[in-house]
Amino acid sequence: MTDPLDRIAAALERLAPAPMPAPDFTPEAFVWHTSPDRLEPVAHVSRVDLSLLVGVNRSRDTLLENTRHFAAGLPANNALLWGARGMGKSSLVKAVHAAVRAEGHDLKIVELSREDLPSVQRLLTHLRAAPHRFLLFCDDLSFSHDDQHYKSLKAVLDGGIEGRPENVLFYATSNRRHLMPRDMIENERSTAINPSEAVEEKVSLSDRFGLWLGFHPCSQDDYLEMIRGYCAAHGVKVPDDRLHAEAIEWQATRGGRSGRVAWQFFCDLAAREGVRLRA
Repeated sequence: MTDPLDRIAAALERLAPAPMPAPDFTPEAFVWHTSPDRLEPVAHVSRVDLSLLVGVNRSRDTLLENTRHFAAGLPANNALLWGARGMGKSSLVKAVHAAVRAEGHDLKIVELSREDLPSVQRLLTHLRAAPHRFLLFCDDLSFSHDDQHYKSLKAVLDGGIEGRPENVLFYATSNRRHLMPRDMIENERSTAINPSEAVEEKVSLSDRFGLWLGFHPCSQDDYLEMIRGYCAAHGVKVPDDRLHAEAIEWQATRGGRSGRVAWQFFCDLAAREGVRLRA
């Protein structure tokens, strides 16, 4: 039979767990987890080379320059990458991080899930004390009408009384420019006692990002250029007329074009050609 004192000690440990030990920041990438709090190192970041991201030149150049400034200790803005699905928003963040590291900057990246936003102050405490610079990355960020997680995000963007840590920059991706669905914005306007105040708190959250980078559906030329770039990078050689015909047929079956659709077609093509993809 378990000793009652042991059960009490275990219960207290669950209610007030021991503080997370000082992390080892040797790796270049981490994922933040809770219960218990920990920074999990990522041995290999899943990403593509910056040169393979086609049709997003302006966003690429803007985000790269902003990240270079931050890595060099200069002022930089938090960035919201918003827009069409599958157009390389998260891929761009990871590719820019790799490009800046390749230039000699010891820049780390930490991925934070939307569900763990309430714990962000604890994460920032650890990052603030570290002698490194960090990109804090939240992928697919959005909020529903009754979602209170957005209040935790303000700690990253505004920083409260302490201010945002000087060594932390926040990048987020979203399909929505204002981080919440338009029908919910309209619903709050129509049902609230003071419509403008009901909407303002959530909609203005996106205004706290210094950079808004929009991603839009790609043209057919960009779609084909993406596929040709993947073929060149991985050594897949097929006649251009066949590539063109099969790529167009593939995108027709998917009902649209995007960077994700281009990659999915390329994976199918490489498999049919018996080519293993390089890491």
